[in-house]
Amino acid sequence: MPTVAVAARRRLAPPVPVGALPPGSEGAPVIYPGRTPPKLPYPDIGHLAKWSVSSFKFGFGPECLTDDDPETFWHSDGPQPHFITIEFPRKVSVQKLSVFLCYPLDDSYTPANIGIRAGTGQADTQDLRIVSLERPDGWVTFDICMEPSEDGDGFKHIDVYVIQIYIMNNHMNGKDTHVRGVKVLGPLEEKLKEYEEPFPFETPPFKMYECIR
Repeated sequence: MPTVAVAARRRLAPPVPVGALPPGSEGAPVIYPGRTPPKLPYPDIGHLAKWSVSSFKFGFGPECLTDDDPETFWHSDGPQPHFITIEFPRKVSVQKLSVFLCYPLDDSYTPANIGIRAGTGQADTQDLRIVSLERPDGWVTFDICMEPSEDGDGFKHIDVYVIQIYIMNNHMNGKDTHVRGVKVLGPLEEKLKEYEEPFPFETPPFKMYECIR
């Protein structure tokens, strides 16, 4: 497995299969029912990226992953594993992924095991985690990295240029896959308190003129 420098060139832990984790436990994916993307506080940064897939049937290409239409879907047309590649023009911070899957509609086309890779380019991605699913119906949302944050509250975000979602296998051993939507979510943005200045005067020369006399 190729080794890649992610964020501050630190080695990440081996990919963690999380399908066995009980719902609601730390690290387990959360499935938000319904076809509308969940309203989460994390910023959606997917529009900044170039999206591509390993294969697709005509009319069911990568544009169906980001069109916010639950009736459309990416339909692969090739051997497994199937890939979704998300490339950013500059390094970005990513906290979570949210993937819309619908077993009642897609049946054997529904992914059963999804792997996540990330890195500085397609040639040097590193495995981050594996998500196992049982007949999902809704927006499957999970942290992209399983390394605990420094303050112990949740998990770290990662700084990357490329994210790759690969469909390892489908329910009932289906060949091709359907994915109806993907959201790439950045870390929470820190908000200033009422008494905090957006551009504080820190250095002595600035502090000399912070007040008008």
